[in-house]
Amino acid sequence: MKGFAYRINPERSERVDIAAALDPIPELVWVHLFTIDDDARSWLADHAKLSPQTVEALTAPETRPRCDQWEGGALVNLRGRTDQEEVVGTDLLASLRIWATHGRIFSVTRTQLHALDAIEACVAADKIHDPGDLIAEFAAAITSDLDPHVAELGDRLDMCEESLEGTRIFELRRQVTRVRSTAIGYRRFLGPQRDALEKLAGLPGDWLAADDRVHLSAAADRAARMAEELEAIRERSAVVHDALTDMRAEQLDQRGLILSVAALIFLPLTFLTGLYGMNVEGLRGAKNPHAFDIITGVCLLIAVAITVFFVVRRWTSR
Repeated sequence: MKGFAYRINPERSERVDIAAALDPIPELVWVHLFTIDDDARSWLADHAKLSPQTVEALTAPETRPRCDQWEGGALVNLRGRTDQEEVVGTDLLASLRIWATHGRIFSVTRTQLHALDAIEACVAADKIHDPGDLIAEFAAAITSDLDPHVAELGDRLDMCEESLEGTRIFELRRQVTRVRSTAIGYRRFLGPQRDALEKLAGLPGDWLAADDRVHLSAAADRAARMAEELEAIRERSAVVHDALTDMRAEQLDQRGLILSVAALIFLPLTFLTGLYGMNVEGLRGAKNPHAFDIITGVCLLIAVAITVFFVVRRWTSR
């Protein structure tokens, strides 16, 4: 079973084996598991002595950000970035499940989150003193890790808007679609994550200190601002996508107009050539050696006259 554990004491924090993390019971222990399989369920139920409801919540296959309280503890589901897309699938953000109670914190993920390294660094630096500190650091690390990627989405969209006057419509539409889908995927979880953090900050319990509640509220506010920024990116992407669609339609209309003008120019010429191409007796000038030159000249005059007419009427630029 993959994972790690920390025994956190006022003097120092040390990383220990998961099997020895709860024996003897330390002042504060944090156990993190990288799996939701049967081994994890057995350990959480048999060794950690968690209730079936808590074990099921920590190892559920599908989760959304939420916060619930029972049995003197709190369950918090958050979402953070990971590089292992094959595990996350189409959700873009990986799930983090946390069960926190007085003196104990159990967290479960299916993959390595980027925020975990920052959290371990805080624990190693003796900056974590209670469960509230750890959850607040998790929320701050997740939003800090996600913030530059949200800003990058805005920058990519700015570049697409600046390139609207170019001719790379199909490429721009693909880029805008990717930005929009990513923003939607992020915002899908940041909204509920904000609600979960706000609810956690207001939960009763002595295991959450006053400064922890302040930090959780700040993290919730940051998640809310990020969700608003993602909503703005989504709306801007829709506007840019509509503009590109209009530009594409205008290009098609312009090309269709050119083809129509060309067809109108050659239509009378096709009639003349078809008429004199008939293999029948009685065609005027059939015996005249200059008939071909005359017909060619007439065709050129008709073509020039029709072209001049369209140019004067400005039909070719509509």
